[in-house]
Amino acid sequence: MESKEVLFTVRNRVARIVVNRPEKRNALNRETRRRLLDVLETVKEDGTVRVLTITGAGEEAFIAGGDLNELKDLNAVQMLSYLESYSQKLYTAFERLPVPTVAVIKGYCLGGGCELAMGCDFRIATPQAKMGLPELKHGVIPGGGGTQRLVRIVGLGRAKELILTGRIIDAKEAEKIGLINKIVPKNRIEKYVERLANEILSQGPIAVKMAKAALNESMQGSLDMGMRIEALSEAVCYSTRDKKEGLYAFLEKRKPHFTNE
Repeated sequence: MESKEVLFTVRNRVARIVVNRPEKRNALNRETRRRLLDVLETVKEDGTVRVLTITGAGEEAFIAGGDLNELKDLNAVQMLSYLESYSQKLYTAFERLPVPTVAVIKGYCLGGGCELAMGCDFRIATPQAKMGLPELKHGVIPGGGGTQRLVRIVGLGRAKELILTGRIIDAKEAEKIGLINKIVPKNRIEKYVERLANEILSQGPIAVKMAKAALNESMQGSLDMGMRIEALSEAVCYSTRDKKEGLYAFLEKRKPHFTNE
């Protein structure tokens, strides 16, 4: 699953996506969004992939937003269809992907790029990264989930500050408020992400999927509902061979050999 604008590879159970539109600061047009959705479906169907990373080509931008040339003449009905088919749908697909996702952010991460990054489980950035949701400057709002996910990540007060002013913040401030998990120098970021992926790969694969699903649900409803989902997720883990292997390996003081069963 590869195109000129979306490069996709899998190595050692880690899938890697590169949005390859450096001349447009990797802005997302319809074709790029279609390709990304296709890639995510491929990852879901491939039982061997355990981690997914996404980055942008070049050093200037992760993803600088949506391609405004495609959006500028849409009417209300067309925009609603676009959000449901390409925008909110895409970012939610990253959030709901069963395997953990890592956004590797170099340079500008704005608008739709920031919304995509917020749909990922980890956001690792270089010191040169810039993040923000400046849509109000164009007379519109962050419509790809920005008004919802940013609140859940940084809190209502910070989210209002960033969205209502359209401020673009540097990596240091983004890390301080929790929008970025970790800042890593440009020459070491790939190694850091590889180490992070290996840490995830060392965990029980079914447990990782169940934990991610339970964590996502924790932000959606009541504590009681979340606790019920957590209990059911744990019960699923206890029906697997990996549970037995993991617990026995611990008791026998050896590394577990998980089989995703």
